[in-house]
Parts: sequence; structure tokens; C-alpha cells
Amino acid sequence: MLLSLIFCIASTLVDGVLILFLEACVANNTLDLNDRSLQLLKTLVERYISDGQPVGSRSLSKDSALNLSPATIRNVMADLEDLGLVHSPHTSAGRIPTSSGYRLFVDSLLTVKPLDNQELSRLHQNLSAKDDDNQMIGIASKLLSEITQMAGIVTLPRRELTCLRHIEFLPLSHQRVLVIFVTNEQEVHNKVIYSEKNFSASELQQAGAYLNAIYCGQSLDAVRSAVLKELQLDQERMNQAMLDAIKMAQLAFETDDNKDDYVLSGETNLMGFSELSGRNHLKQIFDAFSQKQDIIHLLDQSMKADGVQIFIGEESGYQVFEQCSLVTSSYSVNNEVVGVLGVIGPTRMAYEKIIPFVDVTAKLLGAALNPKTTTPS
Repeated sequence: MLLSLIFCIASTLVDGVLILFLEACVANNTLDLNDRSLQLLKTLVERYISDGQPVGSRSLSKDSALNLSPATIRNVMADLEDLGLVHSPHTSAGRIPTSSGYRLFVDSLLTVKPLDNQELSRLHQNLSAKDDDNQMIGIASKLLSEITQMAGIVTLPRRELTCLRHIEFLPLSHQRVLVIFVTNEQEVHNKVIYSEKNFSASELQQAGAYLNAIYCGQSLDAVRSAVLKELQLDQERMNQAMLDAIKMAQLAFETDDNKDDYVLSGETNLMGFSELSGRNHLKQIFDAFSQKQDIIHLLDQSMKADGVQIFIGEESGYQVFEQCSLVTSSYSVNNEVVGVLGVIGPTRMAYEKIIPFVDVTAKLLGAALNPKTTTPS
């Protein structure tokens, strides 16, 4: 089949090039379809999304309002199957959309529905500026999951896009030190670290001044790398004050290698969809969530593109997600893309609702995360 050959060729492409290539190829197929065929395909996809059952000719005859006989509809379905847009899962069964059929539906036949007032109000109420950015990320992920009843995912803001503006240390009891640091323009963060010895207020002030003079304006990732490099060099060339400052910076900016790159909510919702509910299939999906690499690669592709991005079935390039769709949108802080959020569910998701929901959530999260000053606790 034509589209099967297209997917074989396209599988050698990567990232956004693959998606653009697929979209162009599917768009060209619309030239071979008349309005009647497109209307029947649209009706079939909408019916299958709603019911999750193969759609037969009699149902299409009734739902399409085209006044066509079942025999005529079967002929049209055969043409759509030849184009790789639908297929029949069982002999004598109705037909269901393929990934290419969904792609054509989403790109050319879908009518996006605006969010209803209740959903929009809920998003506005929950995605308002809060002191803790991580709390905001978690709320966004939970909302994506709860409202769609699928899996919601939000990546943490990229550290390489977060610049250090100022850092200072304040002494606490029991060898604890309060680190206060400002990133980007006005974002204030605080963290308690445990030092090897008790420091006086003047020693901590000196350490902060030293670090500000060297690292101000650099990204947090660059600061962390530089600090680790300093500690690996000959420490004899540094005086004790410099060494103490570097060690405290290491504690302040160290990251847990096992720390999540994203916040995932509602993954168990996927168990409610029959096409994803097989034990082996679910295990593979949950393993992919746990190992992260494939998911992060998909989300990274969305970081490079504007607007909502949709990966349908095999478009993801990963076998484990061949029965899934991922609808994503990047979110920005200071007019710079720092992360991605989205919804993961079966390919028969309600795209007309999911797409605007993901788009609005990304805009509201970005607005809530824009530089703000928080009061250290």
C-alpha cells in the first residue's frame, strides 16, 4: 500500500522532519479522495473514537447523512483501506482508523472545540502564580490527567535556561546553612544545606561574594559543572575560604541523578482503555514511563516546534506507543521555551477537546511560572 511504503521511507527520518514528511504525504492523499469519501472517513473516525468498536457500513450509512447504500459505502471503505487510512481488525468486522487515517482526520477534517467555561475556570483557578514552581508543575500534570482521564505529563523547566543572578548564605543551627539564590530576573529560591562545620555570618557572606563574582550570569548547569571541575583540580592552590565557598556551592546546586525529568499523573487511567489494557502492553508502557528515555526524546521534539504537536501511533518512532497518541505543547518563561506538557492516551482520543485543552494549559502554566519574587521560608 502507498502509505505503508511512505511510513517505511519516513521511518529513516528523525525528529520534526519525520512529522512534516508524514503530514505532507497524508495531505497529498486528500487529492485522491472526494468529499463523499472524506465525509465517510470523518464519520468513521468520530464513531470509533466515541464507541471504540469497529464501524460497519450500516452504521456509516445511518450516521453520515449521505443517503448512500451499504454497498456503496463498502466500496468507499475498500478505497480507504487501499490508501491505508482504515483497516478491518477481523474478517467480516467493521473498520477502524489507522494512524494515517487519524493523521488525515486531525490535519484536514477535525473541528476543534473551545473549552467550556467550567474547564476554563478550573484551569485559571488552579494555574495561578504560586511560590513553588514544582508545585505548579505538579498541579498542571494532575489537571491534564483528571480532566482528560488519560495520562498527564509536564517536563520540569530546563536548568540550562535558568541563569544565576545572586546567591547568599545565612547561618542556621546545627551546621545548617540557608541558601538564598535569585535566578533569571526576579525568581527567588531557598534551600537548606548541611555543612561540614559551623560558619560565621561573615564567612558565609564572603563565600557568597566570591561565588557571585565568578558565576553570576551563568546557567545553573554551567555553575554546577564548573564547581565540580574546581573540586577535581588541585585544591592546594585554593585558600580555605575559596574551598569552603566551592563546597557550599556544590551542596546548593547538586542534583539527584535519579530526580524526575518530568511529572507524570494518571498513568493508571490508561488501564481503562481496552486497546491498551493487555498486561504485556501495559507493562511495556509503564516501563517506558519509568525508563524515561523514549518519552524524553519525544518531548524534546516538541521543544523545537511552535504550537501543539501531535504524535499518532507509529509516528512516535517507538513500538511501545503504536497504540497511543501524544498531544503536546511547549510552555515558555521570559519568551523562552523551557518545557513541554501534554496528554498521553489511546489513538482514539477526542482530539477536538484534547488539542485546545493542552494548548490553553501550556499558556497558563507559562504565565504562572513567569519571573516572580517569592519570600524565603
